[in-house]
Amino acid sequence: MHRIARIAIAALASAGMLASVAACGSGQSTSEKSGTIEVVASVNQWGTVAKTLGGDNVNVTSIINSTNVDAHDYEPTTSDIAKLQKAQVIIVNGAGYDAWAVKAAQSTKATVVNAAEVGGVQDGDNPHVWFSADVRKAMAQAITDAYAKADSAKKSDFDKLNDQWMTEEGNVEGKIAEVKQKSDGLAYAATESVASYLAEDMGLADATPSGYAQATANESEPTPTDIKQFTDALKAGEIKLLVVNTQEESELTGKITNAAKSANVPMVNLTEQMPEQYDSLTAWMESLVDAFSKAIA
Repeated sequence: MHRIARIAIAALASAGMLASVAACGSGQSTSEKSGTIEVVASVNQWGTVAKTLGGDNVNVTSIINSTNVDAHDYEPTTSDIAKLQKAQVIIVNGAGYDAWAVKAAQSTKATVVNAAEVGGVQDGDNPHVWFSADVRKAMAQAITDAYAKADSAKKSDFDKLNDQWMTEEGNVEGKIAEVKQKSDGLAYAATESVASYLAEDMGLADATPSGYAQATANESEPTPTDIKQFTDALKAGEIKLLVVNTQEESELTGKITNAAKSANVPMVNLTEQMPEQYDSLTAWMESLVDAFSKAIA
């Protein structure tokens, strides 16, 4: 899932469109005139955090807001590039998840907050870093610092909003700790490793067959042997919980989920993009932790 920046960016750059968009946005934006900070996030996971931390002091736009869109494959429009060029703060995920946004942000004058870099996650590592409690907290502080840099007169407001967000995150981590007490070391497997940071925070042990895990991480098809090892482990009771990324369902994952159902292995369904019914990352994480807690009860 670690794709390089998409062709659309290269085409825009070669045509000189990035420069022309920057020139068109060189004047004051509506947000700047009204005293708010213009913020653009590549994905709504971080966009909602940005809004909570900025309150009425920021105007936040998330480019990707739907589970029907794969951020890895997304091809930005000219409108997307224009939004990035006008932003004062740009929030990207990094680690190959949204390479198109990372590259586009390089041509702007905005303060760029990169979640993977903030969390110490390298390219090639699991890029789904919003599932990590440590990265969420580090990002909240990094975004708050970016806001204070953009408008130092409102630093006290940003600090208060940060404290409120940290309280919400603390509630999530309290639930994670409760799950860990009853599930520490429980063997789980996943159709994709999107939520591995969350599973690790809860003390779960990844028992996904290595051949299958390596194939999906490299975006290649698992072999029939890999699939058989996975389904056999489910049937044998070696896997106590199955995590399913419903955003990437296929005939292959259907075989695995059917084997889990036949073996009465509980499942947790999730997506890598934040579903639209949630208005904050912490609310989504809390709901997922509740789902894990119920599945392993």
